[in-house]
Amino acid sequence: MASPSHSHIIILFVLSLASASAWEVEKKTTYIVQVQHEAKPSIFPTHRHWYQSSLADTTASVIHTYQTVFHGFSARLSPAEAHKLHSLSHVITLIPEQVRQLHTTRSPQFLGLNTADRDGLLKETDFGSDLVIGVIDTGISPDSQSFNDRDLALPPPKWKGNCVAAKDFPPTSCNRKLIGARYFCAGYEATNGKMNDTLESRSPRDSDGHGTHTASIAAGRYVFPASTMGYARGMAAGMAPKARLAVYKVCWNAGCYDSDILAAFDAAVTDGVDVISLSVGGAVVPYHLDAIAVGAFGASEAGVFVSASAGNGGPGGLTVTNVAPWVTTVGAGTIDRDFPADVMLGNGKVIGGVSVYGGPGLTPSRLYPLVYAGSDGYSSSLCLEDSLDPKSVRGKIVVCDRGVNSRAAKGEVVKKAGGVGMILTNGPFDGEGLVADCHVLPATSVGAGGGDELRRYMSLASQLRSPATATIIFKGTRLGIKPAPKVASFSARGPNPESPEILKPDVIAPGLNILAAWPSTLAPSGVPSDERRSEFNILSGTSMACPHVSGLAALLKAAHPDWSPAAIRSALITTAYTLDNGGGPMLDESNANVSSVFDYGAGHVHPDSAINPGLVYDISTYDYVDFLCNSNYTSHNIRVITRNQASDCSGAKRAGHSGNLNYPSLSAVFQQYGKQHMSTHFIRTVTNVGDPNSLYTLTIAPPPGTEVTVEPDTLAFRRLGQKLNFLVRVQTRAVKLSPGSSTVKTGSIVWSDTKHTVTSPLVVTMQQPL
Repeated sequence: MASPSHSHIIILFVLSLASASAWEVEKKTTYIVQVQHEAKPSIFPTHRHWYQSSLADTTASVIHTYQTVFHGFSARLSPAEAHKLHSLSHVITLIPEQVRQLHTTRSPQFLGLNTADRDGLLKETDFGSDLVIGVIDTGISPDSQSFNDRDLALPPPKWKGNCVAAKDFPPTSCNRKLIGARYFCAGYEATNGKMNDTLESRSPRDSDGHGTHTASIAAGRYVFPASTMGYARGMAAGMAPKARLAVYKVCWNAGCYDSDILAAFDAAVTDGVDVISLSVGGAVVPYHLDAIAVGAFGASEAGVFVSASAGNGGPGGLTVTNVAPWVTTVGAGTIDRDFPADVMLGNGKVIGGVSVYGGPGLTPSRLYPLVYAGSDGYSSSLCLEDSLDPKSVRGKIVVCDRGVNSRAAKGEVVKKAGGVGMILTNGPFDGEGLVADCHVLPATSVGAGGGDELRRYMSLASQLRSPATATIIFKGTRLGIKPAPKVASFSARGPNPESPEILKPDVIAPGLNILAAWPSTLAPSGVPSDERRSEFNILSGTSMACPHVSGLAALLKAAHPDWSPAAIRSALITTAYTLDNGGGPMLDESNANVSSVFDYGAGHVHPDSAINPGLVYDISTYDYVDFLCNSNYTSHNIRVITRNQASDCSGAKRAGHSGNLNYPSLSAVFQQYGKQHMSTHFIRTVTNVGDPNSLYTLTIAPPPGTEVTVEPDTLAFRRLGQKLNFLVRVQTRAVKLSPGSSTVKTGSIVWSDTKHTVTSPLVVTMQQPL
């Protein structure tokens, strides 16, 4: 997808200039301002002094300064002030701020991370003890046992970060496990005003729970026993139990602001983290206007692996976020554990559901009156605040539709109105994907089909003038579920909206019903009136999948200190699997159909294979510049991303098209335009990280209707670190499509020796223009 040019941005500014007076009354916006870092006059003692002087003719002040992953500052400006600032010779560009949202055990065993395995990934890497994972999120609850520092040595010598104390976060909050903690709220406060300390914690302390949960998934210590309200009882542990944690709190009640996120990236890289985990996202925009993409590029260039959540916009297509090729984009899958809570109807039929409700249950063997909240209108069907008539629901189980307010909040509405239970039904978009919640009253969630059956039953009972009744049967924790994994219904899907030549998401990891640490000051339901407390909670989202990959990346970095972020991502991609534990193709949870590469990318991560992938597809900064040039980004916009004055595209298009970035997956997009025969090629380079002397042979599974050839068809390596190239040609014929439609065909290219199997997905998309 072509990117807007620098001149187009100037035009956008100019079009807004109706008059000087009109500028001043318009609402101010926070901008991230990139400057020529090296142009600072010597008269200014620091860059911050220089930046503030640039705002001398405005009422603005500097919010954050950036010096590592980005050069510049952020400030809140009117359109007139932004235009004036943009005209200064040392200002390169202004990026309007976006507000991002959070993408919100048994998973180590499910992933094959066995502590008893003498030769396993955990033992080989000493559980990640010398690696630092930076978690950019809602902060952390340092009191959790998941963050104890028993038997840990001093932090690695490279660590330069610190622990920022506050009234509810004393210096002793940090230890040899939690070695750094900072918070960034200046961008948030620039837009919303000074925060209310009674509602939010102006410190690294987590007052939401999301950051504590994700941090413990990445690097939580072993804690036993662990459970939520008696569910998922067992040992809790993160992916890299001895890895050190550094938390950067950027998310507040009103969201996560770009200026604060970029400041966190800047601090994390300066502090010396090895991995950044970001379970935050938003709308997809061109990379030079995306603060996350810009910050992640600087981090990657510094050798820091960045994993980010794909988003929870599934199961619809084109919903994936955080799609820059230098970011590892993680979707969510299920694991082989669930929490059944079935609905038994008065007619004897049983509808499957899930729940982690842990309070007083319904009376055994009793059937309760059943009522659909939607009979009183739209708001009541969703069980929104004050939408239910107590006379209609008192003493009954209430059926509520999913949407708008949180699932647990619907239960609170039902409880306040006098209902004794709730059945939450998916809509058609949600399909059959079920998320278990810690409800405040006896409640369960059922799929769209189950919801239809419930409503049919109630309608028929009404016609027969007989009471509709039901009860909920809670069955606790069930293990060994088959098939698993499935692609979670909510997990965002491709294709990549910004760069269709780069397959996104990259991989999936466990993200449904994940047990992890929780602040002991917060209710597990997230409902303010809930007085229950738990040290662990069960949450779902690509937010939970992302830190699984962050922790795995730390383990891989510990095993291979010389690997680049791209090499680590390659190892995860080429060793991922696409079959479930029953031996069949991985399914889509939303509809039980076979899932596709746009759902899971290369597949589900497989840690024990990723540690020894045989070959990796490495990528340098210069390769990314070539990719941006071939994606029609201007030299100016590339400079915004790379901070490099020499980002010149005049000689960069050596590889011909953006799909020739040395990515482990291959994606060809053909615009038919009346053509009958179409072809393209990919150039790839693999680096030997397996056996010094090895011979790899080729297996091609061409996408249906295409002809795929690879030259050469064998790769003979004579030493570790040796690089060899190969060329992939893809030819296809036009297919009949209606205007504006497309079809997708998938295959693979597999290199294998006697020990390693290196798999690259191959995707061919045929599009018929309007």
